[in-house]
Amino acid sequence: MLAAPSVRELAAWHNEVQAAAIADNGIPFTMSSDPRHSFTDNPGTGFLAGPFSQWPEPLGMAAARDAGLVREWADTIRREYLAVGLRVALHPQIDLATEPRWARQSGTFGEDAELAGRLGVAYVQGLQGERLGPSSVAAMAKHFPGGGPQKDGEDPHFDYGKEQVYPGGMFDLHLQPFEAVLAAGVSQLMPYYGIPVGIGLDEVGFSFNREIVTGLLRERLGFDGIVCSDWGILTITPWGVEDLSYAERMVRALDAGVDQLGGEHQVDVLLSLVADGRVSEERVDASARRILREKVRLGLLESPLVDVDAAPLRVGAREAREAGRSAQAASCVVLRNDDGPAALPLRRGLRIYAEGFAADAFDGRAVLVPSPEEADVAVVRLAAPWEPRSTPGTLEQFFHAGSLDFPQAEVARIRALCRSVPTVLDVYLDRPAILTGIAADAAGLVVDFGCEGEVLVDVLMGDRAARGRLPFDLPSSMAAVAASRPDVPFDTDAPLYRFGDGLDV
Repeated sequence: MLAAPSVRELAAWHNEVQAAAIADNGIPFTMSSDPRHSFTDNPGTGFLAGPFSQWPEPLGMAAARDAGLVREWADTIRREYLAVGLRVALHPQIDLATEPRWARQSGTFGEDAELAGRLGVAYVQGLQGERLGPSSVAAMAKHFPGGGPQKDGEDPHFDYGKEQVYPGGMFDLHLQPFEAVLAAGVSQLMPYYGIPVGIGLDEVGFSFNREIVTGLLRERLGFDGIVCSDWGILTITPWGVEDLSYAERMVRALDAGVDQLGGEHQVDVLLSLVADGRVSEERVDASARRILREKVRLGLLESPLVDVDAAPLRVGAREAREAGRSAQAASCVVLRNDDGPAALPLRRGLRIYAEGFAADAFDGRAVLVPSPEEADVAVVRLAAPWEPRSTPGTLEQFFHAGSLDFPQAEVARIRALCRSVPTVLDVYLDRPAILTGIAADAAGLVVDFGCEGEVLVDVLMGDRAARGRLPFDLPSSMAAVAASRPDVPFDTDAPLYRFGDGLDV
């Protein structure tokens, strides 16, 4: 399920689809969704909040360090999903952000395994409750057994990023958050696209890997919930089994232990495999039983439809939106706050030169001026840099990968601005950025993980409290990043700021 034009349309569409499913075979669908309550706008990973309440990215929740807040957030997601018929959340993403260049970090709870596990458990509890039932949304934790240690930080959505490497021997560390959510009763798991390289496992994508899905997850860890592959593994990302036919890839995934093939729809191929005896009816029954069991637990067989009229009242309600804004503010991290005219909180009535804000953002609290020369203070919003990899119109353009360095011309421009007027910089981090070149001359430095402009102004002016702490290290140079080991947390040499850094303002 992709973009939602309106809550009412989404709920009505859901009911139409369910009616068709029930008329066809009497069994309703279990509707699912990628995250849609934050700032990410990537059709491959998550969607801009739109009509839903808007909260910081999971990285921001890791910065806030508050399991109770994460549980409240997930409970809000649960209520808003239920209103439009979404019964499976394709989240939380509890991979560890140990490779600073990886494009998927904004959806994680950061670099620390203990924190990711603790917040992952709170998230699952907020979605599912004490046990899965009619008022639950089933959580699908991903990407088992940990999708963070990507070679050169590239992502396995793409052929050049399919290798996961463990030069530091930290495979078990990446597994820890999954062990935590398994103990908490998570209902579903999703393996990643990647291939484990050089650690003695079969070098095929995790959903084709029997050692991972059956040996590790089913037998060693005792999981009997649903395993759903990531989307398109038979058609788009068949890493490690590219030489097999579509039918052969299906056999390989089913033999590995996958129950549901995300994004695949060639049912005729499965029927042919059963008819030919290449897949047993017992194997199909085992997965069908798990999927049907969850439908029963969710109450879908008794109540498959939603109240279309009530849905707009339950999604994006005023209280939920305000809770989301409070969380956005709480997740902001103040890393530098020098004395002087730009000291936070900013004094009311200042003349401010601003970049990246709406024209009325400071109304009633400060006077915006058109040039640095006229200002007492400058406030500038930036975003972590990335390298475009493709032409517009392809999925690749949505993945922020490559160098973490700001372009030299931008560094020179920011430094000149900071030297001409006391300047507070805010940097949106969907992954770490090299701030070495721009931080030295700034009077103030704030980082956020998804924050509306009005909320950030509240933080800068002292009307909301920023209490975040960094959820990962910020490297000092790209040389340090290149020399680090992708599977090892906190492994870059002499980072500019460390995990846990942050000031109270």
